[in-house]
Amino acid sequence: MSNRTYTFLVALIGAVCVYVIIRHLFFAAALTWRNDVIQGVLVGFGLAVVTVEILARIKATRVNGWTTVFGTGLPGSDLFTRAAHARIFPGPVNAPQEAMYWWARVDGAGHALSGARAYRLHFPPGGLPPNDAFWSLTMADAQNRFVANPLNRYTVGDRSGLVPNADGSVDIYIQQAAPAGHEPNWLPAPAGSFNIWLRAYMPGPAILAGKYSVPPILEVSSKG
Repeated sequence: MSNRTYTFLVALIGAVCVYVIIRHLFFAAALTWRNDVIQGVLVGFGLAVVTVEILARIKATRVNGWTTVFGTGLPGSDLFTRAAHARIFPGPVNAPQEAMYWWARVDGAGHALSGARAYRLHFPPGGLPPNDAFWSLTMADAQNRFVANPLNRYTVGDRSGLVPNADGSVDIYIQQAAPAGHEPNWLPAPAGSFNIWLRAYMPGPAILAGKYSVPPILEVSSKG
């Protein structure tokens, strides 16, 4: 289901809930207890869905095409907040001190990521995700599944042998074909749409304070 379809469905559910609530307020005499119970259950479910969608939009932080949520796994986080996190990022919910996650399905210009194009993720000198454990960048197709490729490589990170540039910066090449001379820094992409996850474990103070921004994914060429 696309985001547009999901948003339309949530709006439809919200409209139905409003209609039922108004009907209860102004036409209560025409209702039976059985209808009240059934409609109450349906309205409760519908309002929960709408609440999660609203929270997902409020809680999400979007910078350079990347989306993240701060503080979801802290003790005391309510179920709606955790559900909102799951709506944004289909992965585990951790306390931020343990792990932080970013998710991208668009490049820095806001265009959907596609295997029809080649991209570069440039980390400036000293700009890799600060952490006390490790970080990784993972490729997934539009259904959030690993992408089959000749290298059987599904992720790159600080433990995959990335080769830095002469100035200490690091470029990661995100594309279908192997980048000549840069194979160690290649994250193979599928033919169609795809998503990318960035994970930092035991993130540093800059991440926890919201001062670190993941660089944008930049399109460098197109096949067509």
